[in-house]
Amino acid sequence: MTEPRDHPFVTAVKPLVDAMGGELMDPAQATPDDVVLTWEGQELLAVRLPQLSDSLDHILAALERRHGVPLSQLDRKSKQDVVRILEARGAFSVRHGVETVAGALGVSRFTVYNYLNRENPSKNTPA
Repeated sequence: MTEPRDHPFVTAVKPLVDAMGGELMDPAQATPDDVVLTWEGQELLAVRLPQLSDSLDHILAALERRHGVPLSQLDRKSKQDVVRILEARGAFSVRHGVETVAGALGVSRFTVYNYLNRENPSKNTPA
């Protein structure tokens, strides 16, 4: 980026971009899929958003950092909480999301589905 990375706007949005797994870049390098952000009428930076599958990996890594241990070492209740967070963030709409989460938690796909059913029993009840 040609602008200093310590610009107040960059400083303000960097934690959000990092949390999403995005990449800050010079607006001149932006592609049509990138998001160009302006500050006081000037294109200041562009954000390259991650692919959905990369986002899930990034979310899992962030949850591990939050808990301070690999997700597979969490107790059952904590794993259920992780599944609830991931469901709220759309993790299970990603192809192979259940398999990816099951691997990270060290449980079977069946267990992840049980955690999901426990949280939302009405979702799986025939109408």
